[in-house]
Amino acid sequence: MAAASPLSSAAKGALLPWARGGHGGGLARALLGGALPTAGGGGGGGSRRWQSSLPQLDHADRSDEESGGEIDWDNLGFGLTPTDYMYVMRSSPEDNGGGFSRGELCRYGNIELSPSSGVLNYAQGLFEGMKAYRRQGGGGYTLFRPEENARRMQHGAERMCMPAPTVDQFVRAVKDTVLANRRWVPPQGKGALYLRPLLMGSGPILGLAPAPEYTFLIYAAPVGNYFKEGLAPINLVVDDAFHRAMPGGTGGVKTIANYAPVLRAQVDAKSKGFTDVLYLDSVHKRYLEEVSSCNVFVVKGGAVATPAARGTILPGITRKSVIELARERGYSVEERLVSIDELVDADEVFCTGTAVVVAPVSSVTYQGQRHAFRTGPDTLAQELYTTLTSIQMGLAEDDKGWTVAVD
Repeated sequence: MAAASPLSSAAKGALLPWARGGHGGGLARALLGGALPTAGGGGGGGSRRWQSSLPQLDHADRSDEESGGEIDWDNLGFGLTPTDYMYVMRSSPEDNGGGFSRGELCRYGNIELSPSSGVLNYAQGLFEGMKAYRRQGGGGYTLFRPEENARRMQHGAERMCMPAPTVDQFVRAVKDTVLANRRWVPPQGKGALYLRPLLMGSGPILGLAPAPEYTFLIYAAPVGNYFKEGLAPINLVVDDAFHRAMPGGTGGVKTIANYAPVLRAQVDAKSKGFTDVLYLDSVHKRYLEEVSSCNVFVVKGGAVATPAARGTILPGITRKSVIELARERGYSVEERLVSIDELVDADEVFCTGTAVVVAPVSSVTYQGQRHAFRTGPDTLAQELYTTLTSIQMGLAEDDKGWTVAVD
């Protein structure tokens, strides 16, 4: 693979002093210092200062090294491999009128939070998932529709009573994080650098109220395929006892509170040999919603259907892209209620998401009966996967303006 370039001068300038090799005594003040409400009632501000800190893991600037440690790129799964840097930006009422001030790169590591922080006590937090790909010939890196992630975070932040970075702040922060961790971007065709932007109520609060301070943070990890099956078809089970979301809830935003509740059903499903769980709506228990971390599509003849994003499912960015690509290929694509009966009768079923991209579904088990679907090279799922990943990796012309270069 081509040698990675050194950390750009702009990115180096954004590093906190201690991350550039300075003294670590002022970590708390440099990173997440903010106002601490006085002890007592529900959510008023105070004059004392609270401190959160990030320990310095490594003084060395290794961003210009050839590659990421001892990683076996050919066997890269979807797991956490700590990288070099993370991006941090904070917001509090006294800073920029409650908006976010200029963020900074710092060494990846643990952060300290008050035990009474909004994110720990009331799950006031959101996250996004994105990927950066290495372009052919070592010519920089590519992001896929990052502005869509920024706007989705803004929408979720409004629902969760949080300020959010501007689209420009978000995209710039993602680019800085990629460049600072460039040695961890897998060789082309071996995976991607997964980016996890987080927005959380980091300020302390006792009563139920919005936190007094917020932290926007991005970390990164090199990843391969999300499912252990790799690109092989997956097997789902419908769980009609557990529900992921309800009308009027937060199913339509990417809040952290949506994910832990699916773990019980997911663990049970995996213990029985299934890849993941497909959830039904909580009212009628008849209509498809989504899989634990991805959207679902059903194909019958030349028609494609996917559950409409009406507040109980996440409006996926890969989902949005796949709908457009399928329509361009002459398929009729409908966003509407999709019943379990339609799925059972489908020719083809597949899932979409940032982590999985497009994952073909081999079978869905519902009420003890296994229903099989068509998979393989002549399916719409395979065609969409090839088209989408080619655009993402810069192997095909992007005439839609979906990709953003990072150089």
